[in-house]
Amino acid sequence: MERRDIHRRGLLGAALAAPLIGRAAWAQERVTLQLDWIPTGEYAIYYNGLNNGFFREQGLEVTINRGQGSGDTIRRVAAGTAQFGVADIATVMTARQRSADSRVKSVLPVYTKPPHSLFVLRSSGITSFRQLEGKRVGTTPGNSHQIYLPLLAAANNFDPSRITWVTTDPGAMGAMLINGQLDAAPFFQTHQYFQNKQAQRFGREIVAIPYANFGLDAYASTIIASDTMIERSPDMVRKMNAALQKSFLWARDNPEAAARIHNGHHPQIDVDDALGSLRIGLTFVFNDITTRDGLGRFSPQRLRQTYDLVARTQQLDPNIDPGEFVDTRFAPGSAS
Repeated sequence: MERRDIHRRGLLGAALAAPLIGRAAWAQERVTLQLDWIPTGEYAIYYNGLNNGFFREQGLEVTINRGQGSGDTIRRVAAGTAQFGVADIATVMTARQRSADSRVKSVLPVYTKPPHSLFVLRSSGITSFRQLEGKRVGTTPGNSHQIYLPLLAAANNFDPSRITWVTTDPGAMGAMLINGQLDAAPFFQTHQYFQNKQAQRFGREIVAIPYANFGLDAYASTIIASDTMIERSPDMVRKMNAALQKSFLWARDNPEAAARIHNGHHPQIDVDDALGSLRIGLTFVFNDITTRDGLGRFSPQRLRQTYDLVARTQQLDPNIDPGEFVDTRFAPGSAS
């Protein structure tokens, strides 16, 4: 074959490929994933999906935004300013019943055990929830820690109405605790590693009071989507769940690499801090509940248990089917 024929065929191949490349790029659907908190290291389970192409494989161009608490995330997803969000299922259950503007559902369990805790300074001497009476405790709008506290109050004999709640930006609470502006601050246990490193620079030590040690056993963080999104774009929900599950598994198997990826997106969080948070966070994603029910699957029994806890604390209708707050069609292996 002559060189000019090869050249002509090469040009023809490039011409034919160009529309396909353009079509593939056009086919990427732009979506936003709204986090529920500032992007500390445990959120590496999401960011590695960007670098590893797990979202692109599903035809999704994803932007990840920091959060201000589950309540704010629910409002954004319900309003359509974000297509997906990370929110505690307790807040989903409560908001859906109390506000017509909060029509969202959980479509994927993330934390199958509760990482909720209150951070206090060891020097405060606080070791139980009863000692919080008369104290200043930080919070954010719709914070699931505050939702669950009445349940713990009933089980541990303290009066939550005697707590002074201080609403503040989530990014400021650690510093406010360390410098004495708060007596306690609600954090997932995933934050203890790096928050304590900060406290140690000032000669202080942060300890956690885990909710699980005082009677809380339920689902926690979930991926949410609006009723409208689920109805109009179920395939997009399915694609997002598939990409996220792949991202979770990769982070579990490659935590150090995932921490480095997270640091690349958020240089202010060093690799050691990210890794410390991620390792703790993974224990809430992968545990005996996940082994029993499968990654990405809600158990009807545990869902019922979770709703019963939330209904008691928030005076919600105990007879509602908790399946109303989730959509299980997008679990791995689901036919529809």
